[in-house]
Amino acid sequence: MFLLGFLLGLAVGLGFWVWQQVHLNWYLERLLQPLSCHSHKITNIKLLLRPRLRQEISIVNRQQQDLQQSLSTYQELLDFAPLGYLQVDEENQLLWCNQQAREILYLQRWQPGQVRLLLELVRSYELDQLIEQTRDWQKPQVQEWVFHPSCEDAKVMTAVKSMFLRASSLPLPKGQVGVFLENCQPVLDMKQDRDRSFSDLAHELRTPLTAIRLVVETLLTRLEPPLDRWVNRLMQEVDRLINLVQSWLELTQMENNPTMQLNLEMVEMRSLITSAWETLEPIAQRQSLNVTYSGLESICIQADKSRLYQVFINLLDNSIKYSPAATTIDIETKIISTDNGQMLEINIIDSGVGFAVADLPHVFERFYRGDKARYRSPVNEVNSTTGIVGSGLGLAIVQQIVIAHGGVIKAMNHPKTGGAWIQVQFSQIMTNSPSQDYS
Repeated sequence: MFLLGFLLGLAVGLGFWVWQQVHLNWYLERLLQPLSCHSHKITNIKLLLRPRLRQEISIVNRQQQDLQQSLSTYQELLDFAPLGYLQVDEENQLLWCNQQAREILYLQRWQPGQVRLLLELVRSYELDQLIEQTRDWQKPQVQEWVFHPSCEDAKVMTAVKSMFLRASSLPLPKGQVGVFLENCQPVLDMKQDRDRSFSDLAHELRTPLTAIRLVVETLLTRLEPPLDRWVNRLMQEVDRLINLVQSWLELTQMENNPTMQLNLEMVEMRSLITSAWETLEPIAQRQSLNVTYSGLESICIQADKSRLYQVFINLLDNSIKYSPAATTIDIETKIISTDNGQMLEINIIDSGVGFAVADLPHVFERFYRGDKARYRSPVNEVNSTTGIVGSGLGLAIVQQIVIAHGGVIKAMNHPKTGGAWIQVQFSQIMTNSPSQDYS
């Protein structure tokens, strides 16, 4: 029986091979049919071309098999990739997606091989808009948004949670678009848990620090020189810890609800900047530092005056710290036109060593101190008026206040002075008058 089965299989295989050869000859006859058979030379050409055509067809078949194998390999790699990937055609029909994308977007209704409109499967306006922009602009795009999955099963819907997604898209040939998806929700949850833990810790620290300060104040009244200098030093460090805790709590509150604490009113900016400088002027005079103002004589915006005062106290205090003695800090104000209308631009430029290139992307991150070569301890630093000197939170708080006002803040190095260049832009401009120069 085994021999009979083997012979039967061999016969079937030989028969299939013969059928392929007959089919190939028939195909070649049709391909060469346009060549007339009346000429003996053309007949010879047909006989010469037939083996060559068979060879070329065989090569094409092998190339097709190799391409198909490569495609399968790439699809398997994408299936095991930690990122989601999907691809749509020029009509936004879903052509293919990997397992991660199916899990992120809850694509239970889609099966491999189906071609359906992506918007029918995934109710996400942000994703659809990202694909359209990528196709129209023919440039890679990145977008972040909170995705709210839809599910037909009501029981499953209660367990489905929204997630924070980041999508990176790229244009492909023939109007197709590929999109990489990353679920950032775990990282966001981890950050929120970390901030919550730090905030709870900061709240717990306030009471013992206040108690320690009361004890130190009592000691100060009972000690005489030179013993009181050690208690003075202790008082300064305790105050620094109290300010650090308060600054952390303040920053966390602003990040969670940026507009919660804003008391909006009409604020005249030149007077506010002048007031901030006058507060810091005694410190600046120790280093023989001057300030020059150039720009608008009067410009008002709708803002929280105390918050903006805090912004310029921090920015000018930083400029004083890092400016060499007997130099000038320049403050410039002007009106600029943007896509969103007119904005007030304020530039604060010092003549220090500036920011290290590697530090520029991280300047506004909390607790980021940057290159130690740039940092030098200013005169009587512990008595600075900002209250958060050296904490690494000053610029982070400044950024949150500016964002809460709908503004933008940037850190650069000025091409002429080589020093730090902080640029702040505000909208909500109410009034302005012609520019003048002041020193």
